Amino acid sequence: MTDAPAPRLLLPAPTRRRPAAQLIIAVILGLPLAGCSFDLGSWGSDDKPKPAATADKPAADTITPQDINSARDHATRGQVLAHSGKVDEAQAEFEQALTSDPYNIQALYGRGLIYQGRGQHQQAIDDFTAASGLSPQKAEPLVGRATSYLALDKAKQAATDLDEAVQADPNNVAAWSARGQAYERLGDKAKAAASYNRVLALRPNDGNARSGLARTGG
Repeated sequence: MTDAPAPRLLLPAPTRRRPAAQLIIAVILGLPLAGCSFDLGSWGSDDKPKPAATADKPAADTITPQDINSARDHATRGQVLAHSGKVDEAQAEFEQALTSDPYNIQALYGRGLIYQGRGQHQQAIDDFTAASGLSPQKAEPLVGRATSYLALDKAKQAATDLDEAVQADPNNVAAWSARGQAYERLGDKAKAAASYNRVLALRPNDGNARSGLARTGG
């Protein structure tokens, strides 16, 4: 993590679709979601739990090392392509990764961000849910899912995810910022103001948090 200021968290309105440039930043760095540089590759496939087989997915322990390595390669290429602005090709690489290893967390998270950027929020929610289930201690999939819930006007579900996210990572600026917006929509000004105050404790010059405090009387 560097000392450079992170981009402001902009939660999409129900009918707003995020432009490709914002999407690329999200896929590569997780900046709108994590508040700082987030390496998708830091979620190693070897660390994930071993789910049982389902109707559409094999059991994780039946996936070969070659499949896992292939999935990692595709996920890495997906990141590179997204960074170059080639979002369609990036999604294709994430799809290939998930064909080789349906439990590849990096590809699930990356594809979820692409779906989210295109306004396909239910598909994004599905991918973030899968990623969160495979990595329950990570805040990022919860914040991602909450962002899509907010886009669908499901503030209660978003607030639940964000409560869990800030417990998992109490220093996650984006989680606190999104939590403020979720509780503001729910009319709970006290929790919203507390969240915005937490953002300012972590990032004193955050303009969105200052505006949120002005709205909620914090």
